[in-house]
Amino acid sequence: MRIAIVGVCASGKTTLVAGLRKAGYDAYNVAQEHSCVHNFWQKHHPDLLVMIDARMPAIHKRRVVYWDEDRLNVQHQRLADARAHADLYIQTDDYSAQEVLQQVIDFIQRKESEQAAS
Repeated sequence: MRIAIVGVCASGKTTLVAGLRKAGYDAYNVAQEHSCVHNFWQKHHPDLLVMIDARMPAIHKRRVVYWDEDRLNVQHQRLADARAHADLYIQTDDYSAQEVLQQVIDFIQRKESEQAAS
């Protein structure tokens, strides 16, 4: 199962992909927030699309950024198609990286069980 991860800058995409790969999943980061192509996330034909998100206060806690809410709004606009098609959406502000990873793994395992049952 190919798992595409999209999200705003500093939402935790790189960390999530690394955790999923370490757990044995075929996961990759899609830099959709930098692309003006609304369906850029579809480029590698993922089986599962996960979108993670963060608000400015959480972003500032995670790293130093030199942009503001306006740029975050642009990223959300660029991610609108991905969000509309996401199989799983997680607002990461109140979760640790491990908690986000576990939520995604739990979701994947449910999907795999459903597929095996059908």
